[in-house]
Amino acid sequence: MFTGIIEEIGVLQAVKKGKESSVLEIRAEKVLEHTKIGDSIAVNGVCLTVTGIGQGSYQADVMAETLRRSNLGTLQPGDRLNLERALQLHGRLGGHIVSGHIDGIGTIKKLLKEGNATIVTIFAERKLLHYIVEKGSIAIDGISLTVVTVTEKDFCVSLIPHTGEETILLKKKVGDTVNLECDIIGKYVEKLLRDENIEKEKKISKIDLDFLQEHGF
Repeated sequence: MFTGIIEEIGVLQAVKKGKESSVLEIRAEKVLEHTKIGDSIAVNGVCLTVTGIGQGSYQADVMAETLRRSNLGTLQPGDRLNLERALQLHGRLGGHIVSGHIDGIGTIKKLLKEGNATIVTIFAERKLLHYIVEKGSIAIDGISLTVVTVTEKDFCVSLIPHTGEETILLKKKVGDTVNLECDIIGKYVEKLLRDENIEKEKKISKIDLDFLQEHGF
């Protein structure tokens, strides 16, 4: 579990690509403090397990499902990465609850300065926009951000200068992709309501001709 508050910008040192998976070697400093093999570190919002630790770097395996869901498969050596260690129980939840499991990929559509902030417009598929609500939370490349507006084709977030400096989002350009994780609470609520409606429909469906005859109708 993560908070969406980026701790450090790391650098991709090397990529070892397999047939359906890959191994990333990432140069970092802060996130390696007290980190051991088996710990979790979110890389651009994707929860990855530390499989090896070197001098000033670490390795993480990326499985096929992660490559399908995220943009990690497009990374090249030298790319900068948002890094965050897993939340500790005694730590502060400064952003929102982030699982590190990506729902899909968005594409940057527009970057617009507005006073001291930058408005970022991101195109996303309808199935993702379904879970994005105005003034709700979303994780973009692992960054916890508040949604400004939502349309049928895209949504906007606003970044203050500090967030822009401490993350990689404003280093990207129009047309670049980002990893999106919608608010997990909304997904759970929808599933619970859907299951409840299914149960109601099952009860209603039991009222057939035999049931009515049995009860004197």
